[in-house]
Amino acid sequence: MGKRILVAYDGSPQSEDALDYALTEHAGDELVLLYAIDPGEAGYGGRAATPSYPEEWYEEAREDAAETLSSAADRADAAGVDAETAIEVGGPANAIVEYAEAEDIDHIVTGSHGRSGVTRILLGSVAEAVIRRSPVPVTVVR
Repeated sequence: MGKRILVAYDGSPQSEDALDYALTEHAGDELVLLYAIDPGEAGYGGRAATPSYPEEWYEEAREDAAETLSSAADRADAAGVDAETAIEVGGPANAIVEYAEAEDIDHIVTGSHGRSGVTRILLGSVAEAVIRRSPVPVTVVR
């Protein structure tokens, strides 16, 4: 069997590019499509102060992640590439690196920018943190 390639995937255009790259360049390998649910995105608005909001937010985030990954897995299947999906909770860079360490990942493919906030300005704080901390090679797709 080929290598295990982790593709950081959140449905953003950058993650779509990363998936396209992985499907082309790693067609003979097993892809792991990882979606990191970032609790930092839960917000602190008026609704966040209600007692049940964290659970509601998490359930919605998990459903969105599952739908997003399902669509990506369908694309991989249509391309004839084996893919599994995974959802982790935590800061995206930490989730990616920790998953790679724990799950015998050989290579990470990520987009150059995240889908929101400051990460759109630079290389991408997530991509940069993954590059610095990864125990395996990282490909950043522009």
